Amino acid sequence: MSNSGHPKDHGRRRGLMLVLSSPSGAGKTTMAKMLLEEFPDVKLSVSATTRARRPNEVDGKDYWFKTEAEFQAMIRRGEFLEWAHVFDKYYGTPKADTVARLDAGEDVLFDVDWQGADALHDQMPNDVVSVFILPPSIVALEERLANRPGSNPEMVARRMVDAKREIMHWRRYDYVIVNEDLAVAYQRLKRILLTERLKRLRQLDLEDHVRSLLGEG
Repeated sequence: MSNSGHPKDHGRRRGLMLVLSSPSGAGKTTMAKMLLEEFPDVKLSVSATTRARRPNEVDGKDYWFKTEAEFQAMIRRGEFLEWAHVFDKYYGTPKADTVARLDAGEDVLFDVDWQGADALHDQMPNDVVSVFILPPSIVALEERLANRPGSNPEMVARRMVDAKREIMHWRRYDYVIVNEDLAVAYQRLKRILLTERLKRLRQLDLEDHVRSLLGEG
Protein backbone atom coordinates (compact mmCIF):
# COMPACT_ATOMS: atom_id res chain seq x y z
CA MET A 1 0.00 0.00 0.00
CA SER A 2 1.18 3.54 -0.73
CA ASN A 3 1.29 6.34 1.84
CA SER A 4 -2.07 7.59 0.59
CA GLY A 5 -3.80 4.32 1.45
CA HIS A 6 -4.18 3.25 -2.17
CA PRO A 7 -2.57 0.19 -3.81
CA LYS A 8 0.56 1.05 -5.80
CA ASP A 9 0.20 0.85 -9.58
CA HIS A 10 1.99 -2.07 -11.21
CA GLY A 11 5.24 -0.96 -12.84
CA ARG A 12 6.39 2.53 -13.78
CA ARG A 13 3.94 5.09 -15.02
CA ARG A 14 4.12 8.52 -16.57
CA GLY A 15 2.47 11.22 -14.53
CA LEU A 16 -0.47 13.23 -15.81
CA MET A 17 -1.42 16.91 -15.79
CA LEU A 18 -4.70 17.24 -13.87
CA VAL A 19 -6.25 20.57 -14.87
CA LEU A 20 -9.03 21.91 -12.64
CA SER A 21 -11.21 24.86 -13.61
CA SER A 22 -14.40 26.32 -12.19
CA PRO A 23 -16.14 29.61 -11.62
CA SER A 24 -15.12 31.27 -8.34
CA GLY A 25 -17.07 29.71 -5.46
CA ALA A 26 -17.75 26.31 -7.05
CA GLY A 27 -15.34 24.44 -4.73
CA LYS A 28 -12.29 23.94 -6.94
CA THR A 29 -9.75 25.15 -4.37
CA THR A 30 -11.23 23.00 -1.59
CA MET A 31 -11.24 19.87 -3.78
CA ALA A 32 -7.69 20.53 -4.96
CA LYS A 33 -6.52 20.82 -1.34
CA MET A 34 -8.25 17.52 -0.44
CA LEU A 35 -6.55 15.77 -3.37
CA LEU A 36 -3.09 17.10 -2.45
CA GLU A 37 -3.56 15.96 1.16
CA GLU A 38 -4.64 12.43 0.20
CA PHE A 39 -2.20 11.77 -2.64
CA PRO A 40 1.51 12.47 -1.89
CA ASP A 41 2.39 11.85 -5.56
CA VAL A 42 0.12 14.69 -6.75
CA LYS A 43 2.01 18.00 -6.69
CA LEU A 44 0.64 21.49 -7.24
CA SER A 45 2.13 23.20 -10.27
CA VAL A 46 4.55 25.97 -9.30
CA SER A 47 4.18 29.09 -11.46
CA ALA A 48 6.84 31.64 -12.29
CA THR A 49 5.96 35.27 -11.57
CA THR A 50 7.45 38.74 -11.67
CA ARG A 51 5.53 39.93 -8.62
CA ALA A 52 7.47 40.59 -5.41
CA ARG A 53 8.00 37.70 -2.99
CA ARG A 54 6.01 38.03 0.21
CA PRO A 55 7.83 37.39 3.54
CA ASN A 56 6.31 33.92 4.09
CA GLU A 57 6.84 32.69 0.51
CA VAL A 58 9.58 30.30 -0.61
CA ASP A 59 11.16 30.45 -4.07
CA GLY A 60 10.46 27.18 -5.93
CA LYS A 61 7.69 26.17 -3.51
CA ASP A 62 5.12 28.96 -3.71
CA TYR A 63 6.37 30.50 -6.97
CA TRP A 64 9.51 30.77 -9.05
CA PHE A 65 10.27 34.46 -8.54
CA LYS A 66 11.76 36.11 -11.66
CA THR A 67 12.70 39.60 -12.74
CA GLU A 68 10.81 40.94 -15.75
CA ALA A 69 13.96 40.55 -17.86
CA GLU A 70 14.33 36.90 -16.80
CA PHE A 71 10.66 36.23 -17.53
CA GLN A 72 10.84 37.87 -20.96
CA ALA A 73 13.92 35.78 -21.79
CA MET A 74 12.01 32.60 -20.81
CA ILE A 75 9.16 33.64 -23.13
CA ARG A 76 11.59 34.14 -26.02
CA ARG A 77 13.15 30.72 -25.41
CA GLY A 78 9.71 29.07 -25.40
CA GLU A 79 10.10 27.81 -21.82
CA PHE A 80 6.46 28.27 -20.74
CA LEU A 81 3.52 25.93 -21.24
CA GLU A 82 1.32 29.00 -20.79
CA TRP A 83 1.78 32.53 -19.51
CA ALA A 84 -0.27 35.67 -18.93
CA HIS A 85 0.15 39.34 -18.10
CA VAL A 86 -2.14 40.21 -15.18
CA PHE A 87 -2.25 43.59 -13.39
CA ASP A 88 1.21 44.58 -14.71
CA LYS A 89 2.78 41.31 -13.52
CA TYR A 90 3.68 38.18 -15.47
CA TYR A 91 2.64 34.66 -14.49
CA GLY A 92 3.57 31.46 -16.32
CA THR A 93 3.98 27.68 -16.07
CA PRO A 94 7.58 26.57 -16.71
CA LYS A 95 7.62 23.54 -19.02
CA ALA A 96 10.86 21.92 -17.73
CA ASP A 97 9.58 21.62 -14.14
CA THR A 98 6.32 19.97 -15.26
CA VAL A 99 8.03 17.54 -17.66
CA ALA A 100 10.52 16.47 -14.95
CA ARG A 101 7.64 15.69 -12.57
CA LEU A 102 5.72 13.71 -15.22
CA ASP A 103 8.86 11.72 -16.08
CA ALA A 104 9.29 10.93 -12.37
CA GLY A 105 5.77 9.46 -12.23
CA GLU A 106 4.24 12.39 -10.35
CA ASP A 107 0.93 13.98 -11.26
CA VAL A 108 0.86 17.77 -11.53
CA LEU A 109 -2.25 19.67 -10.47
CA PHE A 110 -3.16 22.92 -12.24
CA ASP A 111 -5.67 25.48 -10.96
CA VAL A 112 -6.34 27.56 -14.10
CA ASP A 113 -9.15 29.19 -16.08
CA TRP A 114 -10.41 27.90 -19.44
CA GLN A 115 -7.77 29.83 -21.38
CA GLY A 116 -4.98 28.31 -19.29
CA ALA A 117 -6.54 24.87 -19.72
CA ASP A 118 -6.64 25.35 -23.52
CA ALA A 119 -2.99 26.46 -23.59
CA LEU A 120 -1.84 23.48 -21.54
CA HIS A 121 -3.80 21.08 -23.74
CA ASP A 122 -2.34 22.62 -26.91
CA GLN A 123 1.20 22.12 -25.58
CA MET A 124 0.85 18.62 -24.08
CA PRO A 125 -2.41 17.00 -25.31
CA ASN A 126 -1.47 13.45 -24.31
CA ASP A 127 -0.69 14.43 -20.72
CA VAL A 128 -3.59 16.75 -19.88
CA VAL A 129 -6.74 15.52 -18.11
CA SER A 130 -9.13 18.44 -17.71
CA VAL A 131 -11.98 18.67 -15.19
CA PHE A 132 -14.55 21.47 -14.92
CA ILE A 133 -16.44 21.91 -11.64
CA LEU A 134 -19.95 23.37 -11.78
CA PRO A 135 -22.09 24.68 -8.90
CA PRO A 136 -25.48 22.99 -8.33
CA SER A 137 -27.31 26.23 -9.18
CA ILE A 138 -26.74 29.94 -9.77
CA VAL A 139 -28.54 30.68 -6.48
CA ALA A 140 -26.19 28.36 -4.56
CA LEU A 141 -23.16 29.97 -6.22
CA GLU A 142 -24.35 33.46 -5.35
CA GLU A 143 -24.90 32.39 -1.72
CA ARG A 144 -21.38 30.91 -1.49
CA LEU A 145 -19.83 34.09 -2.88
CA ALA A 146 -21.93 36.31 -0.59
CA ASN A 147 -20.85 34.29 2.46
CA ARG A 148 -17.14 34.74 1.78
CA PRO A 149 -15.32 36.94 4.31
CA GLY A 150 -15.05 40.54 3.14
CA SER A 151 -17.49 40.19 0.24
CA ASN A 152 -19.95 42.94 -0.65
CA PRO A 153 -22.87 43.13 -3.13
CA GLU A 154 -20.78 44.87 -5.80
CA MET A 155 -18.02 42.25 -5.55
CA VAL A 156 -20.55 39.39 -5.68
CA ALA A 157 -22.24 40.90 -8.77
CA ARG A 158 -18.88 41.22 -10.55
CA ARG A 159 -17.91 37.65 -9.68
CA MET A 160 -21.27 36.35 -10.89
CA VAL A 161 -20.67 37.96 -14.30
CA ASP A 162 -17.20 36.35 -14.41
CA ALA A 163 -18.66 33.01 -13.29
CA LYS A 164 -21.21 32.89 -16.12
CA ARG A 165 -18.47 33.78 -18.61
CA GLU A 166 -16.32 30.90 -17.31
CA ILE A 167 -19.24 28.40 -17.26
CA MET A 168 -19.85 29.01 -20.98
CA HIS A 169 -16.65 27.04 -21.75
CA TRP A 170 -17.61 23.81 -19.92
CA ARG A 171 -17.73 21.74 -23.14
CA ARG A 172 -13.97 22.14 -23.63
CA TYR A 173 -13.24 19.79 -20.71
CA ASP A 174 -12.76 16.01 -20.58
CA TYR A 175 -14.87 15.68 -17.42
CA VAL A 176 -17.48 17.83 -15.67
CA ILE A 177 -18.46 17.47 -11.99
CA VAL A 178 -21.50 19.17 -10.43
CA ASN A 179 -20.48 20.04 -6.88
CA GLU A 180 -23.79 19.72 -5.03
CA ASP A 181 -22.30 17.65 -2.20
CA LEU A 182 -18.56 18.18 -1.61
CA ALA A 183 -17.88 14.61 -0.43
CA VAL A 184 -19.60 13.09 -3.49
CA ALA A 185 -17.93 15.55 -5.88
CA TYR A 186 -14.51 14.79 -4.40
CA GLN A 187 -15.02 11.04 -4.78
CA ARG A 188 -15.79 11.62 -8.47
CA LEU A 189 -12.61 13.68 -8.90
CA LYS A 190 -10.62 10.92 -7.20
CA ARG A 191 -12.09 8.27 -9.50
CA ILE A 192 -11.12 10.35 -12.54
CA LEU A 193 -7.52 10.55 -11.29
CA LEU A 194 -7.24 6.83 -10.53
CA THR A 195 -8.82 5.80 -13.85
CA GLU A 196 -6.65 8.13 -15.92
CA ARG A 197 -3.51 6.75 -14.23
CA LEU A 198 -4.36 3.34 -15.70
CA LYS A 199 -4.47 4.46 -19.35
CA ARG A 200 -2.26 2.33 -21.57
CA LEU A 201 -0.01 5.17 -22.72
CA ARG A 202 0.83 6.07 -19.10
CA GLN A 203 1.92 2.53 -18.10
CA LEU A 204 5.55 2.59 -19.17
CA ASP A 205 6.41 -1.08 -18.52
CA LEU A 206 3.58 -2.60 -20.57
CA GLU A 207 5.56 -2.88 -23.83
CA ASP A 208 8.30 -4.91 -22.12
CA HIS A 209 5.75 -6.97 -20.20
CA VAL A 210 3.83 -7.92 -23.35
CA ARG A 211 7.06 -8.75 -25.19
CA SER A 212 8.01 -11.11 -22.37
CA LEU A 213 4.56 -12.74 -22.51
CA LEU A 214 5.01 -13.32 -26.24
CA GLY A 215 8.56 -14.62 -25.82
CA GLU A 216 10.05 -11.66 -27.66
CA GLY A 217 12.05 -10.23 -24.76
